[in-house]
Amino acid sequence: MSETIQPVEIHAPQGAQRLEIVWEDGVRAGYSHRVLRGFCPCAKCQGHQGPIQWLEYIEAYPPEKLLIDEIFEVGSYAIGFKFSDGHSTGIYRYGLLRALTGLEGRSFEQLRTVSFER
Repeated sequence: MSETIQPVEIHAPQGAQRLEIVWEDGVRAGYSHRVLRGFCPCAKCQGHQGPIQWLEYIEAYPPEKLLIDEIFEVGSYAIGFKFSDGHSTGIYRYGLLRALTGLEGRSFEQLRTVSFER
C-alpha cells in the first residue's frame, strides 16, 4: 500500500458515527466508525500475519460502542483512534485508510469478502 498521499483535513463530528478525510489529492472520503473499527489492523484484532479482514464480532456492537473518542497521529504515516469500546491499539496507515474508501454503506455480507494486504 502506498503511504505517499497524506490527509489534509480530518472531520469527526461528535456523535456522527462517521469520519471524513480530505486527502492532498483532493479526494474527500467518508468512513463509518463501524467500518474503521471492523477493519482494525492491530495484532490483537488481526493476528500477526495474513491480510487485514473484517471482524465479524463488530456486527453485534451497538452504535454507541463504535464512537471515536479521540484521533491521534502516529508519526507521519498513520493515525490512530480511541473508540468508545476502549479499543485504541490500531495503527491505520494512510494507505489502508485510502483502501477503505468506498466501503461505507456496504452490507456485512459484502464486508466479509474484503481483505487488505498489510
